[in-house]
Amino acid sequence: MESAETRTISKVAERLGADEVHVWRLRYDRAQGRAPLRAVLAAYLGVPPARVELAAGPHGRPVLAAGLDDALGFNWSHSGAQAFLAVARGLAPGIDLERVRPRPHALEIARRYFAPAEADWLAALPDAARDAAFLRLWTAKEAVLKALGRGLAFGLHRLEIGLDDGTPRLRRLESQRPADWQLHAVPADDGHVAALAWHGGPRRIVLRPLAGP
Repeated sequence: MESAETRTISKVAERLGADEVHVWRLRYDRAQGRAPLRAVLAAYLGVPPARVELAAGPHGRPVLAAGLDDALGFNWSHSGAQAFLAVARGLAPGIDLERVRPRPHALEIARRYFAPAEADWLAALPDAARDAAFLRLWTAKEAVLKALGRGLAFGLHRLEIGLDDGTPRLRRLESQRPADWQLHAVPADDGHVAALAWHGGPRRIVLRPLAGP
C-alpha cells in the first residue's frame, strides 16, 4: 500500500515546473545508503525505487543512468540524521548540507585553502561569529563546485564567495561568469547550514520538509 509520504512526494513531483528547483529535507540513516534518494527520484521518474539506477559522472557526481530521464538533474547532501535533495529539469543543481559544530581550525583551513579575500574577511570577524561564517562560506563553495560537476579537488581557492550581508554571492569562479550562476542559502534547522547553486537563470525554490520541525 502506498504511504501518505509517498503520495505527498508524488503530488509535488508531478508539479515540477521548468522554472522551479525542488529541495527536499529528508530523514537520513547511514544504514539506508541511497534508499531515501531513490525513493524521491522514483516519484519524479514515475518508476518504482528499485528501477532508479544511478551512475557516476565524469568527476564522480551521482547522475541518473542513461535512458531514465536525461533532462532531470539532482544533487544531494547528508549530514547527521538529515539529507537535502535538490531536483530540477534542464539543469544540474548543487546542494550542500553541514551540521553546526565547533570549528577550532576554521581560520587555519581558510588561510590554506580559501581565496585570500575570504580568509581575510573571516580573520576580521569576532571569534564568536567566525565558525558560523566559515560554515556558510564552506557550504556555498561546495554547492557551486557540485553544480559545476567538480569536487574539492577543483580547488576551493578558484572561486570566491561574498557574505557581507549574510547572503552568499558568487564573486569569482575561474573560467566562468558569476552573473550566469545562482547561489542561495537554504533554510535549515538550527543545527544545520545549507546552500544551493546552479548554472542558469533564476528559478523559484520550492522547499519540502519530510524530516525535522
